[in-house]
Amino acid sequence: MVLELQNITMQFGGVTAIDDLSFGVQTGEIYGLIGPNGAGKTTLFNIVTGNYTQTKGTVLFHNEELSGLKPNMIVQKGIARTFQNIRLFKSMSVLDNVLIGFHNQANYSYFESILRLPRYFMYEKNIKREAMDILERFGIAEYADTNASSMSYGNQRKVEIARALATNPKLLLLDEPAAGMNPNETEDLSQIILKIKKEYGLTILLIEHDMKFVNNMCDKVLVLDYGEEIFEGKPADAIVDEKVVAAYLGDFKHA
Repeated sequence: MVLELQNITMQFGGVTAIDDLSFGVQTGEIYGLIGPNGAGKTTLFNIVTGNYTQTKGTVLFHNEELSGLKPNMIVQKGIARTFQNIRLFKSMSVLDNVLIGFHNQANYSYFESILRLPRYFMYEKNIKREAMDILERFGIAEYADTNASSMSYGNQRKVEIARALATNPKLLLLDEPAAGMNPNETEDLSQIILKIKKEYGLTILLIEHDMKFVNNMCDKVLVLDYGEEIFEGKPADAIVDEKVVAAYLGDFKHA
């Protein structure tokens, strides 16, 4: 297991957002978290990445417990994420946004950067080359010097994923990566994600509402409803499961 969640409960006051949930993600897998709005999917992401501390339970990454670690420490362990609402530095260029992702790998000291010593320049040259390589893989290298705010919505999504990739993760968490995209953009993104998964040896955990996207991408899905698991298995089986259909459309048997 790359990631294992054991008996996770998350309470906000008297509200239970996640209720005694356990699951694991295998190495090299694309694992989908799906369910209606408010099911607890993004809450799980926030627990894994250290933005929330669970009320109960354990989070393991390569058998190492993450509980209590700050988000920057979790990034250094090899977990990166994107957000449901795109979070870019919109006043900065596309290239500079991606370069920020490399900050946790800097191998020069503060004084070397202040004094502009050779190791600082060598590192900056290397990461700029790596950042351009990532942008090439996403098909947006030509926009490297473009202000991020002037990019199309679909390309802004790509920049955010590219920045996450720059942190050199082993586990990539994607929160609704296809949200707001048209069918052509969604298909393009799915091909890019499959490509970088293979080339970078990634394991991917994603949240998505586009079931065609999920069915094409995911090896396995976990369906949540009000913070509880109602299904785990193949995406094709999920869409015909009675509990899953009822969670999305209502229970027709008792309507």
